[in-house]
Amino acid sequence: MKAQKFVIPVLFAISIALLLQAGAGYTLANDAESIVCSTLPAKVEVATQDSTYVEPELVESSSLDDAGLRQYTLVNQSEIPMPNDPYVYKQWALSKINIFRLWQITTVTEDVLVAILDTGIDPDHQDLNGLIIAEANFTDNSSPADSYGHGTHIAGIIAAKNDGTGIVGVAPGCRLLNVKVADDMGRCQASALAEGIIWAVNNGASVINISLEIKEPSPQLEEAVNYAWSRGTVIIAAAGNNGSQSPVYPAYYKNCVAVAAIKPDDNLAPLSNYGDWVDVAAPGFDIYSTLPNNGYGYKTGTSFATAYVSGMAALLFNVVTDANGDGRLNDEVRAVIETGCQEISITGVGRGQIDAGKATAQLDHS
Repeated sequence: MKAQKFVIPVLFAISIALLLQAGAGYTLANDAESIVCSTLPAKVEVATQDSTYVEPELVESSSLDDAGLRQYTLVNQSEIPMPNDPYVYKQWALSKINIFRLWQITTVTEDVLVAILDTGIDPDHQDLNGLIIAEANFTDNSSPADSYGHGTHIAGIIAAKNDGTGIVGVAPGCRLLNVKVADDMGRCQASALAEGIIWAVNNGASVINISLEIKEPSPQLEEAVNYAWSRGTVIIAAAGNNGSQSPVYPAYYKNCVAVAAIKPDDNLAPLSNYGDWVDVAAPGFDIYSTLPNNGYGYKTGTSFATAYVSGMAALLFNVVTDANGDGRLNDEVRAVIETGCQEISITGVGRGQIDAGKATAQLDHS
């Protein structure tokens, strides 16, 4: 039986159909069976800042100009001390999720680790250096570093340092586990993902960010997800970018928090999945974050929405209490995230958009 290959859920190129018609030979990455049978390497759709990749991609720049970005960033936050990182005004999502309110009551602590299961992380990026405390490589590539550019972008959203350089993360300076489960072409197998989850849990992860989508269920993967939950870890997973209600994995599993992506106007981001299996929504459109080699750029998709939820979860581990006495905090963290959501006008996004301000209010009254 051939190993199934799967892809990272990011916004794919609008022109892909034209490329196929033109005989470019690309395999549609959201057709898992065709990828397995293809004689070409599995292709991954990605929104990047350049056009150097061989796969079809969207060469994207922000559709919000600087003035448009500023109207979202810092709005109604004048009483809260602000980061002085030079690109923070490009990070409209920080204000959208009211993260400043949570920053007033907590910061990151050394005992909360976030594992990023992805294409690796650039350990030398100026906004991320010194944050990776351990790493593992479950691919055939020789290095756990990120040459693809996806995992580094996720890491910046979650943990970029508040140091006057570049951007700031949702949980600034959070310690990271770099778990490379997708190779340098963005390909990932369910078995590698399952092994990466178990490794992350056994190495102390409180939060696991999975910005990957798998088309078919995997008993091995589900078992790993359940193991993580039983050990007190919360898994935040992308709902996928197929523009449909069809479930993807591991997000569909009950012990994951499934995340859809929205735009500043509360509508779904392009191609975000949705459905009654999705738990929450978070910003996932024109998301500005770190790229390899001290780069920065915009990306769109549920991958990046997932990172906002993971960063919020990392902070909440420091302030929730074990209300039910089960010896774990992951259930309380998940409950605060989900019940603290803002209702929005679209369906298929669970409780709505994550809101650190409402979550903080819940903690005040718990």
